[in-house]
Amino acid sequence: MCFVCGLANPAGLHAAIYEVASGEVVAIFRPTECHQGYPGRMHGGIAGTILDEVIGRAANARSGGDAWGVTVEFTARYRAPVPLGAELRAVGRIVKDSPRFFEGTGEILLPDGTVAVEGRGRYLRLPFGRIADTSADREDWRVVPSPDDPPAIAVEGPDVHEAGG
Repeated sequence: MCFVCGLANPAGLHAAIYEVASGEVVAIFRPTECHQGYPGRMHGGIAGTILDEVIGRAANARSGGDAWGVTVEFTARYRAPVPLGAELRAVGRIVKDSPRFFEGTGEILLPDGTVAVEGRGRYLRLPFGRIADTSADREDWRVVPSPDDPPAIAVEGPDVHEAGG
């Protein structure tokens, strides 16, 4: 039922999330009318939600599944409207890591590679059992490869791979 990746959530984004060779995490998603703010545009809060998700998952991917985080602070900068109905990409990466906290940045990319939204977050690292009262190994929580997964993912956009900011 995760709002970002949950396939059973009827109002969710149903994002497919991938770890890529650069160490970043990429989510591919297509917002619908139920994700709109103004007509034809994705709500800014939902844009922040998916960026928060990919940044947090980047820490998890980097650690081999041992890093779980709770958002401490998150900021977003909105540069262009995010359209509904288009296939979009959200990219997240870790820029600072310590035993207790990690920080990351991310972007939502429009189909032409334009950066529509930038995000930056700080997260408290906690054991999964302190975040949720379920197991991280449950089938409906883990990422399960699909035969529909693409063999490669293109991530294009100005300054996307710069970790600073």
